[in-house]
Amino acid sequence: MTVTEPILPRIRPAIAALAPYRQGKQAGPDAFKLSSNENPFDPLPSVIAALQHTTPINRYPDATATRLRERLGARHGVEPDQVHVAAGSVSILHQLILATASVGDEVIYAWRSFEAYPSLPLVAGATGVQVPLTAESRHDLDAMADAVTDRTRAIILCTPNNPTGPIITSAEFAAFVARVPSDILIILDEAYAEFVTATDAVDGLAERVFEAHPNVVVLRTFSKAYGLAGLRIGYAIGNEKVLDAARTTGIPLSVTSAAENAAIASLDAEAELLERVAVIVERRTLLVDGLRAQGWDVPDAQANFVWLPTGDGTDDAAAAFVAADLIVRPFSGDGIRISVGEHESVEKVLQVSASIVRTLQPEDSNLG
Repeated sequence: MTVTEPILPRIRPAIAALAPYRQGKQAGPDAFKLSSNENPFDPLPSVIAALQHTTPINRYPDATATRLRERLGARHGVEPDQVHVAAGSVSILHQLILATASVGDEVIYAWRSFEAYPSLPLVAGATGVQVPLTAESRHDLDAMADAVTDRTRAIILCTPNNPTGPIITSAEFAAFVARVPSDILIILDEAYAEFVTATDAVDGLAERVFEAHPNVVVLRTFSKAYGLAGLRIGYAIGNEKVLDAARTTGIPLSVTSAAENAAIASLDAEAELLERVAVIVERRTLLVDGLRAQGWDVPDAQANFVWLPTGDGTDDAAAAFVAADLIVRPFSGDGIRISVGEHESVEKVLQVSASIVRTLQPEDSNLG
């Protein structure tokens, strides 16, 4: 019997060739999941209580998350229309690229950086321009400014950079913005801002960079420091007209009332949540110090993860972690990102990394 393949709709070649976003591997009951940069702490009781008082699920949520936008506007000294809320900051990234770039246009971003970035211009029909990181795993802002052409429509800056960890300084950002034409959108992706301890790091909200430069939009999320990854909620602050363009391209009603209520409750409990962030930063310091003592060349870690530059030995190194019930995030040929998780996981990571560093060949990695 001959089986005839069904005729399927024609898919854009660029989309057909694009690999779907790959989530960090899920962990078994006895493993530590250190692959997705999640907050290891359970939700606060006040956040759980807020989830029990949401709009009934047979009713649509507020399409613009008005209460949360008003709260964030008051917090950051801007009008509510200068705040845009969506299902995670990556949703806003997608909306902004759709609003600014199309066929023949270019979007610049550093590489390696957040793995969703390459798909954003492709989905919009534009071309992504990848600018390699420096030897210290930092954004090469001079090279990124040099890459600007008359086709450039948007530039994405990730600080701290995911997955490598270093920040962009205030001075570096100011010099970069001065070189970029004001009609090009600059997206300052600060998903991990709450974990930053470097005193010279750019802080797009505290420095109000969006006021001096209306082409700059600052992104934040409730997924990391606030522990709401499963509810998918993030926000942007910037020029109202720019954010209106993002709102136009977004999927309506994508922010649930549960997510909005939990975000407001998290802001109410911010002091307690930031105490948890301080604990994660302490664990990060222990992890970085331990890895460097073993000989690893760990870049400056300013988020809730560390980066091991394992190079060609990445797949074997990742397998060793998995065998020890440590689910990490490998980037084949480059390195391994390890989230800062439960207290018990820190020593276990160091035990495995010590065994790997003894067997990893120098030519396969960037050992210190």
